Amino acid sequence: MAELSNELHVTKETPPCFIFHSVEDNGVAVENSLLFAGALRKADVPFSLHLYEKGPHGMGLGFKAYAKYEPGKLHPWTDNCIFWLKEHQFVK
Repeated sequence: MAELSNELHVTKETPPCFIFHSVEDNGVAVENSLLFAGALRKADVPFSLHLYEKGPHGMGLGFKAYAKYEPGKLHPWTDNCIFWLKEHQFVK
């Protein structure tokens, strides 16, 4: 269990992280993302944490899984991630 607990493996060398999670995820508790973000903050690793009410576990870009909420649209995390990547100059 400890080997798979991301928050236990954060160091100052951990790269910046974009984290998103949904509250309705039945596969992984949203608290795991909160613990990971807390460990990143403690280690002064840049991160952006986004929590959403809707979105099942494993939704990826949200094409099929998110369609039950907004057919044909990507989940909002995709726009937030693009913004974050540009903000940190990982992409242009």
